[in-house]
Amino acid sequence: MPANLTPAYFKAEQWYRSATTPEEKILAIEEMLAVMPKHKGTDKLKADLRQKLSALREGEEKRRKSGGVDIFHIPRGGAGQVVLLGMPNCGKSSIVGLLTDAKVHIADFPFATHAPVPGMMKFEDVPIEIVDMPPITAEIVSPGQVGTYRNCDLIAIVIDLSADIEEQWKVCLDFLETRNLLPGKKAVCICTKSDTAADGATDKVKQLCDNRFETIAVSVDTGEGLGELPAMLFKLLGIIRIYAKPPGKKPDMNEPFTIPAGSTVLDLARVIHRELAEKLKHARIWGTNVYEGQSVQRNHVLNDKDIVELHFS
Repeated sequence: MPANLTPAYFKAEQWYRSATTPEEKILAIEEMLAVMPKHKGTDKLKADLRQKLSALREGEEKRRKSGGVDIFHIPRGGAGQVVLLGMPNCGKSSIVGLLTDAKVHIADFPFATHAPVPGMMKFEDVPIEIVDMPPITAEIVSPGQVGTYRNCDLIAIVIDLSADIEEQWKVCLDFLETRNLLPGKKAVCICTKSDTAADGATDKVKQLCDNRFETIAVSVDTGEGLGELPAMLFKLLGIIRIYAKPPGKKPDMNEPFTIPAGSTVLDLARVIHRELAEKLKHARIWGTNVYEGQSVQRNHVLNDKDIVELHFS
């Protein structure tokens, strides 16, 4: 019986063939198995893939037990993690160097960045982690860096407006699509060097994006767009700030809790203290769409900058 494999399978197979690390190969095989048609014609192929998957997992387990270090594993910091993606000399390091205290290596020659460099940026009172990454080309991708993009909250595609826009866009999009990074992953396009760009360069990027991603033009020399960028990233991370107020005391306005937009009072309680959350009776709120100190139920949806006083039984 013929296998009758689907385009989704062949796409996952292409991802597997281009994978450069065991972790990426594991993810690609898992995707191949998930999209493979389920009938007798695929039984042998399925068994072969499961055997490969088992061997890869065993190898990764041995590597972890032996103390192997993955330089591309960057634990999330702050309220969200934004990882930059772009070709050589597109301006990634300059963005991270200006917006954070990270010690990035800014140079005029390609591949000056050899490993991820995380830095912490502030949007008002919210810390957001931005990670500079080694550049990619159509031929070169650093082994292991795909995992960094897969585990982050937001991918920022960085396009140099003064260089070949179409080539950069093609390389970055091919990287994301062939490795199946876009489904379920948010992305934004940061257009750098706006001060030296040709007329219409930013519009060209927007046309290529075709409303798939929001875009912003920035310049590290003139400062254009850099003031708006933190707010844009905060919005795209889809999070809100909540200030906790203990009963009878003033709220803590210095270190807000950050939770996904659309979260309820009960969701907040689980973040603060999972064991106590089920004992939550109600809450009082100062903020959006309520009067000062209004009592609300556990399913009340919270808004950015709400002040919340939780009451437990």
